[in-house]
Amino acid sequence: MTEITEIIADRRSIRRYKPDVPVTREQMDRLLHAAMLAPSARNSRPWEFIAVTKRELLDKIADVHPYAQMSKTATAAIVIVALPQEGQMEGYFAQDCGAATQNILLEAVAMGLGTCWCGVYPREERMPSIAEIFDIKAPKIPYCVITVGTPDENPSPRGFFEAEKVQYID
Repeated sequence: MTEITEIIADRRSIRRYKPDVPVTREQMDRLLHAAMLAPSARNSRPWEFIAVTKRELLDKIADVHPYAQMSKTATAAIVIVALPQEGQMEGYFAQDCGAATQNILLEAVAMGLGTCWCGVYPREERMPSIAEIFDIKAPKIPYCVITVGTPDENPSPRGFFEAEKVQYID
């Protein structure tokens, strides 16, 4: 396996973190740098990022997002904010923000950190509360919350290759 394939294979959704091990500003910067290297439609880069290490806000995420309870032990989170475009690039922001999210997840593995991608968009019941916590105003959209920290668990892999889902056209 190549190094990148090993990183992909090692990625897990972490739901328990060591709450006494902080994520540093330098580590957050490295994750955000990786995010901004993601491809986007016509290099439109329809994203902004909110880097969170404040315990009060991490706890509020858990209060409003039913699938982000791990933010109670995470020592950081990254909120990806989508910037919907009009015209030629309309509708591509979700793909572009997904690519940025995946870059963060993979860079975290390379750094020995754990993450969990907690979806917000397009769930109408989740978007307003996350937007309120972080003062995200329309037309901006809270896309996802990524919890970050030092893993306090080692889940088994869940992904695998399924040959029956591949169609080769020669």
